[in-house]
Amino acid sequence: MSKVKKGLDWYYLQYCLVTGLYMFSFSEEVLEMSEGKVEILLKAVGDAPIMKQSKWVVDSKKTIAELTAFVRQYLKVDDGESVFLFVNQCFAPSPDQTLANLAECFASANCKLVLHYSKTSAWG
Repeated sequence: MSKVKKGLDWYYLQYCLVTGLYMFSFSEEVLEMSEGKVEILLKAVGDAPIMKQSKWVVDSKKTIAELTAFVRQYLKVDDGESVFLFVNQCFAPSPDQTLANLAECFASANCKLVLHYSKTSAWG
């Protein structure tokens, strides 16, 4: 039974990430499964400046909006410029997505979540 539920959780998280809708009763349980820290790797795309430190360990409850604000501050981006974050070089997650959700669905085999950042909308 637990393998079935775990499989359903994975599909549910994929659904939530794509649509932004949370409908099932076990959503709170799924969202709270990953507590602790998430190791992320930030890679520059296009004309974005390269970070001196690209590997970070971040609280898993942080959202993409909070991470974007951190990247803007770290890179000293002007107010008129934008910063975009992308997962798997294909889509920009919604600002309210937590790093725990993204790591559970898209982290690589070595448990790192690879995010690309850019000043222009490169993908998605």
